[in-house]
Amino acid sequence: MAPPRRALLVAGILAAALPLLLLRPAEAGTVGVNYGRVANNLPNPAAVVQLLKQHGITQVKLYDTDPTVLRALANTGIKVVVALPNEQLAAAASRASYALLWVRRNVAAYYPATQIQGIAVGNEVFATAKNVTAQLVPAMVNVHAALARLNLDKSVKVSSPIALTALATSYPSSAGAFREDLAQPVMKHMLDFLAQTGSYLMVNAYPFFAYSGNAGDISLDYALFRPNAGVQDTGNGLKYYSLLDAQLDAVFAAVSRLGNYNGVRVVVSETGWPSKGDTNEVGASAANAAAYNGNLARRVLSGNAGTPLRPDADIDVYLFALFNENQKPGPTSERNYGVFYPNQQKVYDVEFVLGGGGAAGGGSQGGGGLGWQENGGPTGGNPPSGVKVTTGEAWCVANAMVGEQRLQAALNYACGEGGADCKAIQPGAACFEPNTMVAHASYAFNDYYQRKGRSIGTCDFAGAAYVVNQAPIAAVRHTVPVKSDRRNLGVKHPVQSMLNHPADYRLVYSSNQIKGALQLYGNDSRSFTITQPVTTSKTTSGKRPAQ
Repeated sequence: MAPPRRALLVAGILAAALPLLLLRPAEAGTVGVNYGRVANNLPNPAAVVQLLKQHGITQVKLYDTDPTVLRALANTGIKVVVALPNEQLAAAASRASYALLWVRRNVAAYYPATQIQGIAVGNEVFATAKNVTAQLVPAMVNVHAALARLNLDKSVKVSSPIALTALATSYPSSAGAFREDLAQPVMKHMLDFLAQTGSYLMVNAYPFFAYSGNAGDISLDYALFRPNAGVQDTGNGLKYYSLLDAQLDAVFAAVSRLGNYNGVRVVVSETGWPSKGDTNEVGASAANAAAYNGNLARRVLSGNAGTPLRPDADIDVYLFALFNENQKPGPTSERNYGVFYPNQQKVYDVEFVLGGGGAAGGGSQGGGGLGWQENGGPTGGNPPSGVKVTTGEAWCVANAMVGEQRLQAALNYACGEGGADCKAIQPGAACFEPNTMVAHASYAFNDYYQRKGRSIGTCDFAGAAYVVNQAPIAAVRHTVPVKSDRRNLGVKHPVQSMLNHPADYRLVYSSNQIKGALQLYGNDSRSFTITQPVTTSKTTSGKRPAQ
């Protein structure tokens, strides 16, 4: 089988070696969970620890220092972030002796058997405890001094989670800036502290809130890390394919306005998506929660967590939350962020497993952290014994965010030694158009994925691909006469008839869409582009990827 045109760029031994080199991601970030306990029906801490171990969850963030929980986590290898509650900030800020006593009782007493690696001093103080905003950094300083006195400051870092409400502006990302009452009085001092102590900035970021409040303006695919057209930031010229990226880059922009803090990492201390909500909470569903958390985890663990502004950043993430918590106040969504029900059953069909190694077409590199796959059984082919595969509708699509170099390497592998059938994306063949890297790579990745029985790790390519469970939306080229200047129907493409596609890959537009276009534009010889959603016809075998 001849490789596609783009794959011809690499030949001989180089063609075989380069994919393995380029597909190796940067050092991956880690994925943990927030273990909240605002509920009266949760399993005991010992059972929770077994649940964490069962699902390969190796990092957990707490909202207090409950002795029963900390003892249960001892000698498990699970890394822990504990919290000094907002209510104790004033005392810790005003009395170094109080901070020292707190660290002795709540950190030193359990360390190192319980692998406490961080202390969150307060939580979203600017939003929920404004009266102690001025005490936040002094409290952080005193807690760190207490750690240093006990020789724990190298192992245990001090930070404080901030909410995005700390920003005065966040759109576009390049305009990101902290509120005037926080920028110099608080954030500047906090960033100086984090830089001096080798710590990190904790950020609680929830794309769900932005999407739910602006569903008419924000694409759901953009919020869920699915393939989308992207959003251009006219301020910095960067293109964003993820709402979380845009939110984080707004924080990075705000930080840079206060000085050079490139050495201060960002940890996403909370992020998640609710599986249920009130009628006005648009987008709250189990399917969307599974897509958001799963796609994010896969991206982080494959070393692709960098943002357009900081593409090489390794960003650790703590998903919110471990359980649905039935006593949390507020709208229905607040009680439905959990990955698990209190009975330890999964809320939606997403599974966290230890990340595996693999070749270029395999799973995430490295042996630690969490991997993510949707549950299921075989759909064809002969996957390795004991390997779970995905059931139901599933497609493998290219991850545009990794860039063309890594997509090219993965495409070379898939169409070469990977054994994907790439004839249809050769020049002049049925699926050559649109002639883009993402389209060709999606075709090849999906063919590889289906041939491998959709087994775990066969749609990853070291982060260059991921699984979607809805038929991909694509822009397909049609020959349609143009007469009017009103041609603002979508992304510009050359055009040709969809009816020339082989039956297995036939695409369907509604007849009304096509008739309407013909009526509007008449019989002029010029052409234009339709980019309406398309679906696979009933004759499709599920092989066709996004194009």
